Formats: sequence, C-alpha cells, structure tokens
Amino acid sequence: MISTVQQITMPIINRIYRRRFLRFCTIGASGVLVNMAVLYAGREYLFRSIPWPHLSLNLSLAFAILCATISNFAGNRHWTWRDRRQDHMDKAIPVQFGQYALACWIGIALQFLFTNILAIYLHYLPANLISIVLASVFNYLVNDRWTFGKKAREQA
Repeated sequence: MISTVQQITMPIINRIYRRRFLRFCTIGASGVLVNMAVLYAGREYLFRSIPWPHLSLNLSLAFAILCATISNFAGNRHWTWRDRRQDHMDKAIPVQFGQYALACWIGIALQFLFTNILAIYLHYLPANLISIVLASVFNYLVNDRWTFGKKAREQA
C-alpha cells in the first residue's frame, strides 16, 4: 500500500524528472544544430585544403562532435541541472566534463549495439530511432545520478 507521503511526493518528483528530461532533450537538440554547423564549417572552410576527402570529413566530424559535446555539457550544467550547483561545485569542471563525455560515448556505443540488434527485426531507420531514445534515456540517467548527481547530505 502506498503511503500518504508517497502519494503526495511522487507526482512532484515525476514532474521534476519530466521537466528536467525535457530540458535535457532540448539541450540535445541544440547540440545537433551545433554539430551540423561545425561539421559544415569544418568541411567547407577549416579543412577544405586537405586533399583527402575522407580525412577532411573525419577531422570535421571529430571537431563537430567535440564542439557539440562541450556545448551540451555547458547547457546541461547551467540549465538542466542548475538546481544542483551546490551539490557538484566542489567537483572540478574537467572531471565533471570527463564524466559527461564518458556517459555520451557509452551512449553512442549502446546506440550502435541496439541499432544493429533491432535492425535484424526492423527496418534500420526505426531501429535507429528506438536506439536513439534508449541511449538518450541512458545518458540522462547516468548524468542525473553521476555527473550532476546530488551529494548525500551529512546528517546533523
């Protein structure tokens, strides 16, 4: 049986998680725009003089992913999890960014894995879309608990 406290607090907690997840997704969407703009600028301007097209593309792509990851980290740190600043202010920003980047890379690996598995049973596009959703939920949960997680408060 659910207690009265749980009946009162669960809708509040669910609302916070839903709002935070929507912010996380909004930041992710902005990261797609950053990625695409930097990829274009890299390919068309920054690395245009490289005579090997694959190298030019891969350098542009690596730079685009790096810029989008930094942009998403900053956005999530300052907007999505802004209410937890006191909980993670003692953590050095490079350490926190490393945690964020690691979660992103694991999410990318999971997306590859899930897409390949699901593509056995589904067309590759819906398989990839489902995989993106699963990887996004994973990234959100890992960052919510680890990168931007609340510290346990000392009991006085």
